Amino acid sequence: MHRNGQAAIKQGDRLLKMRGKLDRGPVEFKSHIVQQEGEVMAIATRDVVSVPPTQSIISAVATMTECGFRRLPVTDAGTKKLRGIITSGDIINFMGGGDKYRLVRVRHNGNFPAAVNESVRTIMTAKPETLSCDAHIVDALQIIIGKKIGGLPIVDHEGRLTGILTERDMLRILAAEHSPLLVEDVMSSSLKVTAPDSPISTVTKDMTRFKFRRLPVVSDDVLFGIITATDIMRYLGNREVFSRLITGDVAEVMNILVRTLMAGSLITTTTEKPINEAAREMLQKNIGALPVIENSRLVGLVTEFDLVKAFSEE
Repeated sequence: MHRNGQAAIKQGDRLLKMRGKLDRGPVEFKSHIVQQEGEVMAIATRDVVSVPPTQSIISAVATMTECGFRRLPVTDAGTKKLRGIITSGDIINFMGGGDKYRLVRVRHNGNFPAAVNESVRTIMTAKPETLSCDAHIVDALQIIIGKKIGGLPIVDHEGRLTGILTERDMLRILAAEHSPLLVEDVMSSSLKVTAPDSPISTVTKDMTRFKFRRLPVVSDDVLFGIITATDIMRYLGNREVFSRLITGDVAEVMNILVRTLMAGSLITTTTEKPINEAAREMLQKNIGALPVIENSRLVGLVTEFDLVKAFSEE
């Protein structure tokens, strides 16, 4: 690994303890969002793509990649009853981040092609948090913010999947309300960063340990880019991963460097930007976070979750 990469990793091991300027504590939902109450089905996606529990992991991830999803419900093929959900976090965990990696390392002795052809039920999140089809917006916000969950399947009274509601759906509604807050008021400053020459195995471990969906990529104190769980999932979903296999061992997959997987141009924001503008840019660009730059230095990160929480408190 390059010396600069090692330096940035050391910097990444330093978890900053600052929070957003306005840490207003728990949200009093019912006093703030009474005007938003109504059926979640009015804003949810109704035509939901799902896969059966018997679908292979690689096939499910390919579907997520092709459709641009960060999560995919798992339902019985006949009844459409919800059995679980597979998320980008589950994929990161499986690819070396956490306990689901045991499927690769222990059950298949490191043989990656064999592991990814296991059924999706082996790594899905079973019994996920859900909403009933007659739930109100306030019910969704309590779960999304209280439990930091980015997407909620919606089920009818028999447990059948009828829709899905995401942070982005909530942001689209809440951002219509004007807020006086600025990005610096709500951004996260407790940042964990990685280096361009870090292996993906290091990133998956950090993402799983700290429950992050993305990590800023920093080299010599300069923001190089951002690596997301979706970038890593795409590496598997578009099957590029198989072009790197010689023996089939998972190490061949996970030694790839961060710099090779970062996608798209880097879009940033500033501390003084109103959060309405930041929300509008995220929605227009279809991105989940904006690095915050001040005097050419990374000072924070503002995410969809940060904005949904801030708007709901206003």
